[in-house]
Amino acid sequence: MIAAIIILLTLFSLSGLPIFAGIMGAAMLGLHTSGVDFSAIAIEVFRLANAPVLLAIPLFTFAGYLLSEGHTSTRLVRFSRSLFGWLPGGLGVVALVSCSFFTAITGATGVTIIALGGLLFPALLSEKYREDFSLGLVTSSGSLGLLFPPSLPIILYGFVSGVSIEKLFVAGLLPGILILAALCLYSILMGKKWKLETPPFSFPEFLHALKEAAWELPIPFLILAGLYSGFCTATEAAALTVVYVLIIKTIVFRELRLLSDVPKIMLESMKMVGSIMIVLGAALGFTNYLVDAFVPMKLFEFMKGMIESKIAFLLVLNLFLLLVGCMMDIFSAILVVVPLIIPLAEKFQVDPVHLGVIFLANLGIGYNTPPIGLNLFIASTRFERPIVELYRATVPFLLILLLTLALITYWPSLSLYLPRWIT
Repeated sequence: MIAAIIILLTLFSLSGLPIFAGIMGAAMLGLHTSGVDFSAIAIEVFRLANAPVLLAIPLFTFAGYLLSEGHTSTRLVRFSRSLFGWLPGGLGVVALVSCSFFTAITGATGVTIIALGGLLFPALLSEKYREDFSLGLVTSSGSLGLLFPPSLPIILYGFVSGVSIEKLFVAGLLPGILILAALCLYSILMGKKWKLETPPFSFPEFLHALKEAAWELPIPFLILAGLYSGFCTATEAAALTVVYVLIIKTIVFRELRLLSDVPKIMLESMKMVGSIMIVLGAALGFTNYLVDAFVPMKLFEFMKGMIESKIAFLLVLNLFLLLVGCMMDIFSAILVVVPLIIPLAEKFQVDPVHLGVIFLANLGIGYNTPPIGLNLFIASTRFERPIVELYRATVPFLLILLLTLALITYWPSLSLYLPRWIT
């Protein structure tokens, strides 16, 4: 029966139906065959509506949409260029740093490629970077900020898994820096190889760029400071972020009009939140069936006969999550897959915080993995290039990302060192 439901869910997804319809259909079929009343789904939705931490998602989403409007991206790129532009391959470093920061504060990889790609791709070509390198770099940069606060996937993962969001925020810092540093090093090496011209460091330009971006740069740090000082919870931090962003966008920079622009942006952001919540409600109903059917235990018994060590489990987990990252958006993947893998990870004694970092790193890389990684199709449309060309362009970056993923997976202290300092 379980296999039939999984096949049905796959067919629903491939047929083009909304993913929540496939998940809800599978949940209802499973509950019916198990003799469980459909009210179990309503109970899960009610539990969802009463989860205080979930309020952070619409608030951070709204703040991200506000920041994506106006000239925030231009200011971030200028600041990064003033700081790193003098390095060999410095413009590549600028692209990586700017995109990771922008993804972290907006919470969406596609928005990063669309918003910053139009600035960075022509700039890279004008500085004599090879076109395939530039395409691969901008495409791969889209998902770099998923491990940095206030990343929405981290918040959603924390809610679904029950792991402390504060611990997940700090756990992702060192792995996120490792991924970013590895790609920056590759850009610097290519810059040296191609002997690209680099402007000298200009302290006056740095000060001017810093002054321009001084309102937006502190946002992640203010959120972290508020959380770990005990000043506010994650939800309160999200509310304060919205107020702060509204002030700088409507009063300081005057890029948005409070009565005409802000309501439109709010509407668009809530469409995004609504789609997440619908999938979340359906996924919780499906999870209810999975628990009642003892699916995690059955999967564990199946894997125990094939996999005997923690290392082998982590290897299989990585391969599985890369495949999931190709086929599903990160929010749907968190809602559907996390309840399945957590019990398995506990049996193999994988720390739940470390598992969260592995999960998010995998799905971020899955966005760039051929043949159907989401970022590949977004970049193909944005830059008007054949998808096959994107496949070739992202291969070197994908290999680097997979190497860093191996380090993150098999070096748990990288993820767990900072959370140990949180009580």
